[in-house]
Amino acid sequence: MSVDEEMSGSELTRREFNTTLAASAALVSTAGSVAAQTAEPFDLVIRGGRVMDPETGFDQVANVGVRDGRIVAITADDLEGGRQIDASGHVVAPGFIDTHFHWPRPMGNKLALLDGRTSVMDLEIGTLGTMVDAWYAERAGTNQINYGCASAHEFARALVLDGNTAIDTPEALNTRGSDKSGWALTRPDIDQGNEILRVIDEGMAAGALAMGSTLGYMRDGASAREVFEIQRVAGRYGRPSAFHFRYTPGTDTSEANGIQEMLANAASLGAPAIACHFNNPGYNLVHELLTRLRAQGHNVWGELYPYAAGSTALNAVFLEPEVWVDQLGYKYEETIQDAISGEWYTAESRAEMIAKEPARLVLVYKMPEEAIVDWLKLPDVAIASDGMPIMDGSITWDTPYEDLPNAHPRGAGSYARALRLGRENDIPLMQTLAQCSYNSARPLGETGLKAMQERGRMQEGMVADITIFDPETVTDNATYAQGNLPSSGIPFVIVNGVVVVDGGEVLRDVNPGQPIRHEPRDSLFEPLDVEAWERTFVAVPTDFGGGVPNMQPVYDASVIPCCE
Repeated sequence: MSVDEEMSGSELTRREFNTTLAASAALVSTAGSVAAQTAEPFDLVIRGGRVMDPETGFDQVANVGVRDGRIVAITADDLEGGRQIDASGHVVAPGFIDTHFHWPRPMGNKLALLDGRTSVMDLEIGTLGTMVDAWYAERAGTNQINYGCASAHEFARALVLDGNTAIDTPEALNTRGSDKSGWALTRPDIDQGNEILRVIDEGMAAGALAMGSTLGYMRDGASAREVFEIQRVAGRYGRPSAFHFRYTPGTDTSEANGIQEMLANAASLGAPAIACHFNNPGYNLVHELLTRLRAQGHNVWGELYPYAAGSTALNAVFLEPEVWVDQLGYKYEETIQDAISGEWYTAESRAEMIAKEPARLVLVYKMPEEAIVDWLKLPDVAIASDGMPIMDGSITWDTPYEDLPNAHPRGAGSYARALRLGRENDIPLMQTLAQCSYNSARPLGETGLKAMQERGRMQEGMVADITIFDPETVTDNATYAQGNLPSSGIPFVIVNGVVVVDGGEVLRDVNPGQPIRHEPRDSLFEPLDVEAWERTFVAVPTDFGGGVPNMQPVYDASVIPCCE
């Protein structure tokens, strides 16, 4: 039984939970002690920490030996090694994994590391399918943190319908304010649609981790058929589709309906799917849908960030008065705050700012604070930051944190905040650690992604991505007023066996980050063909023994294949 399954009924007290873990830990083999006694010295030894593994439930004080970037020993025996870290009084955990990170730049990575993250991926947007190779090449050998991306639906539309190119979110936000808006509003014809699908497919063939779609920003432009087809593209490769849903933000009805669109497609196609930031109205129904579908064998999961407010560009389609005010009933003066100045918008001031800076970042208040703890009590969800970028080209790795323009605090503090709130509300630490690591690694590993089969776990043989933190003091320092202050209480972060955060400081010019990526392969692209669809799904006459002919649809998977 997994830790999450064990806690799903939430009937165990914290003391009972820890007792259960201690009992299970006693059964764990100390096979590493043999290696510790006979093998060559380790590159790194972490001594005396509370080693916790969300997959097995292992939870005991032990020494950890790292060699050649991997965990080689977890044992009570003494270990010899070059670098020794005293982790007494600290938790030694799998490095935290963020699947929803929009600031893949040196300062963004630096803040993520100080929040305990060892892998950051942008699976909601990602990069243009034709630029997947370039996106990874740009970071090779120069990244302090592991990195990965999706093939972007939004960017494929922007290329085909507007002629725009963008390699990642910061660049895309800087072009969203242009007069070209076909990517959001246009219904493509079949030739344009096939080209959008081909561009997405090119990224999948190049090794992108997922198909990422900001569907909520193009809710009127992308048809239900288009959404089904982009999920089919990813499904052919056995990879997930990750969505900002069609009606996000919305009501407890519309939010859930948007996610049901993705889940129905995923179930029909037998394809994985990620519910991006489902911490919105209707989250309880969404959690039940995901849980029930997983019980039926579907690889679907959801992520959340532990904040009541979101963040987006001021010109987002759902912030238009007819949606935000008329449909959803919000008042700008109470819900839309400028991320930089802290001022609250009115309908008039929003229109004035859009004329000057259309994609200006804002904070969007949409949920009660008390809901955050409810989200963190949900087993089997993943923490993901949705960290927003700063589009100031003058920012460097050395820019003081207090001099950074303001942004949503989730980019800097999501994981430390989850740990702090868990501590303050008696949420089992193992459950929070699973949310921060294993709950992302496991479903991604099930897609065949080797890099995630070897991370998110504190086990011998796994990649040595390790976060060491003080469970009594770890905390987030970023606020809505100062959104880029680093977290504290996380003195050491190890990426691929290399210490990157040392004594609470990120080391300069230490770049062990590795690509999180599928191996490139031949394209599986199949263009849409109306006549082929009709041959497959339109009713044809059949004779069942001489009576009136029946009209029966015929499904032939060889004509319109589902997925591999």
